Order: sequence, then C-alpha cells, then structure tokens
Amino acid sequence: MHTRFAILLAAGLLAACASRDDRTPAGRPGGPSDDRVETRRDATSTAQTVEGYKRDVAQRISQVNSTRVYVGRPQALLRSVVVVRYTVDSGGSLIRSEIMRSNRDRETESTALATLRGAAPFPKPASHLLRHGRLELAETWLFNSDGRFQLRSIAEPQMDQ
Repeated sequence: MHTRFAILLAAGLLAACASRDDRTPAGRPGGPSDDRVETRRDATSTAQTVEGYKRDVAQRISQVNSTRVYVGRPQALLRSVVVVRYTVDSGGSLIRSEIMRSNRDRETESTALATLRGAAPFPKPASHLLRHGRLELAETWLFNSDGRFQLRSIAEPQMDQ
C-alpha cells in the first residue's frame, strides 16, 4: 500500500514538472495559473520570435490580473473585443499604448489599458526582436459578459468553435 502511494506521488510530481508547448492556451493544463514566463538571469525573455514574446507578455498580464481573467473557453457571444497596440523598450518598459479597435465599450477599453499598464514592466525582449530599441505589438482582449477577459495570444477557442 505504501509503495503504491509512493509511486502515485512520484508520478504526480513528475507530471507537475512536465514542460508545456509554447502554444498551450490559457485555461487548459499549462494555462495562466501554472505558467511562468521564462527569462534569463538579466530578465530577458527566452522567446526568440515576436509571437513568442507576445505570449510571454500576455502570460505576464494574465498572472498579474488573475482575478480579472476568465479561465476556460470564452463564451460564444463576447461582450467586447478590444485591440490594443503597445510599444515596449529594450528594458521591458511599456512606453506607449493605445486602443486600436473596439466596440466603444469604455469600461472594457479602460480595463484593457489598465491591465496592460499594471503588468509592466515586462521581461526584456531579445535584442534581435527590437527595431530602433523598441518592439511594437498588438494584443486582443476578449471580454465575457461578466467583464473578465482572456488575451487572444493565449486564449482557448470560443465555445462556438
């Protein structure tokens, strides 16, 4: 009996240590509650692509704002979709952000901007991703009717998909 328990415990610990695929969306095993952005000692993201860095930033935003994040598949008919364009400098600081597209829901626009700003600074982007010392990105906030959100970069498919 003790041996069986020890084997189950060891299997559970090994499963918890398993690495995830970079494309694992939020809400699934490996989602925002148990992901950590990997960085080098100097706080530089290990992401080698713009999309990878964008997922790192999305993960950071989700972690810092975990009580505002919807876990699971977003509802079929979303309350709001807000696209924010933002710029990060070589140190990971947010230097600019603006609403690029929305349905003019002021509350969700404010939430999107506030959650982005509140999560800064971000991991430093790898130097080869920068243009003139900056990296410009866009992210989409998907809001459910209760006001919680997921970020498209790490979100699960909506319920109707």
